[in-house]
This record gives sequence, structure tokens and C-alpha cells, in this order.
Amino acid sequence: MYKACIFDLDGTLTNTLDSLVRSVNLTLCEMGLLEITRDQCRQFVGNGARVLMEKALLASGARDLSRIEEAMEIYGRIFHENCMYHVEPYAKIRELLEGLTEHQIERAVLSNKPHAQTVQVVQDVFGKELFSYVQGQCEGYPKKPDPTMVFAIARKLGRKIEECVYIGDSEVDIRTGSAAGMRTIGVTWGFRSKEELLEAGAVETVDDPLEILELIS
Repeated sequence: MYKACIFDLDGTLTNTLDSLVRSVNLTLCEMGLLEITRDQCRQFVGNGARVLMEKALLASGARDLSRIEEAMEIYGRIFHENCMYHVEPYAKIRELLEGLTEHQIERAVLSNKPHAQTVQVVQDVFGKELFSYVQGQCEGYPKKPDPTMVFAIARKLGRKIEECVYIGDSEVDIRTGSAAGMRTIGVTWGFRSKEELLEAGAVETVDDPLEILELIS
């Protein structure tokens, strides 16, 4: 019996793509650069804000990354104002979380989104009771796919790795769970296709959130 689920956030629990596209393009416009497309942004997310902006700068026509610090300052300000723009949970996610609660399976979040915005999205969308622990990207802590924070969350929950399941929507998440030696489930409703997840090494994928409850309970 599994005792805990550690979830990615963007593309897994919540559809945050509109907030990311808006924040990136407002940043690029302020810098006098061309906007990127929604599909480009979808492919650029997953490795944290800095990688997102590096890829966006190059896609917008910048010749190099000489303006990345400027971009990060502007993006940080704009994303702080827009991180809840059109954000909503995916269909059946609430039912999944309630089902896990009923089965006494703990819930945690690990995201490469900046920590303050990770906490804000989780609390604004789900409240403060559904998750035992929420962790976003903080300076000085390794990002996914490094498994360090997965191990840290398991310890904070008082669970062994074999008692935990990692769940996410991208190749970053598949690599994170695999690196932790944790059962890893890829979800197909997020920012990557099932084919991309399989190419990244996913062993298990689900098309419906409630399949997760069936698999682990």
C-alpha cells in the first residue's frame, strides 16, 4: 500500500499555461522583443523560470543570452502579478485528491516554479488542507530532475521511498521519479504528449486522474 503521492504542479494538477504565456510575452514586449507562441511556451516549461526565459529569448529573436538578467528581473515582477491568470485545476483532480485523502494517502507538491508562486497557486486553487507539504524552486536547492528534493519531501512526510509515488506530466518529471527510485506515473493531460513521456522513459501513463487512484490504492 502506498502512503504518499508527490505531484508536479504545472501541467499535472493545474493548467497554468495561460499564466506562463502571458507573463513571458509581457516580459518580451517590455524588452522590445517578439512574442513566442503558446505551443513554444508549452515546450519551454518544466525546467524552471530561468530556462523558460532563456529559451523564450532565443525564440523571440535575441542573438544570445546577454539580456537574461534583465529578462529575469522583469519576468519575476510580471509573473508575481499574473501567476493566477486563468489558472484552474484539471478535470477530476479534486476528486483524485479527495479520494487519496479518504484512503489516507498523503499529498505533496514539488515544482520547478518559484516557491512563492507555487505556494500561492496551490493555496488559491486547493486551499491549505489538501497537501501536507508544498515545495517550489528556491535559490540554493537543486531543481528537478535532481531527486534531492524528492528525498527531502519523503523524509518530511516520514515515508520510505518505496511507499511514495511521483506523478508528473513532463520528461523532467519522469527523470525525477526514476532518479529517486520511486514509482513514477506520467499524466497525458498536461504539457507533453503520451509519446513524449514514453520517449523519456515513462513506464506507466494515465489519461484520467482517477486512474491514479485505481493504480495505487
